Amino acid sequence: MVIMGIDLGIARTGIAVSDGGEKFAFPKDVIKEYNTEKLITKICDKAREYEAGLIVVGLPKNMDGSLGERAQTCTEIAEKIGDISGIETVLYDERCTTMEAYNLLDMNDTYGKKRKEAVDAVAATVILEDYLTYRKNRKLFDAQKETLDTFLSTKAISKEQYDKSLNGLKEKMNIK
Repeated sequence: MVIMGIDLGIARTGIAVSDGGEKFAFPKDVIKEYNTEKLITKICDKAREYEAGLIVVGLPKNMDGSLGERAQTCTEIAEKIGDISGIETVLYDERCTTMEAYNLLDMNDTYGKKRKEAVDAVAATVILEDYLTYRKNRKLFDAQKETLDTFLSTKAISKEQYDKSLNGLKEKMNIK
């Protein structure tokens, strides 16, 4: 399935898409739009154009994990995108993605006007890559948890061993 990643901005919104195998993320577009309703329409049009089966919107959490005013705005926009497009839309933590995008652009010697035009699409790509990794890890976690559940139900392991194994698995795969 193609997944579309979005880095919502006040003036510019970055768009990235995955390949159908959900392995790679690619920067695609930057939408320049101040009007929220027009922005939502343009995002929905892009989702249809790219045949996205899922939309991931970056959620700008504060560094301590709390949600501020911008996070609330992004949540509302994400809900509208989902409602209007009819495509499942999820929020995903985007802390430090813009900084990572700038670092990637630095490594590729991209500066000036080109940098300003590219950073939002690159940030959307970073958000999407992080989400794809999470999604892959989540599938592996679910399969391994199912095995642990079977072991527990057949009394092959104790509840204490189950809890220890499950917590270790969560930590290893960065699952909350």
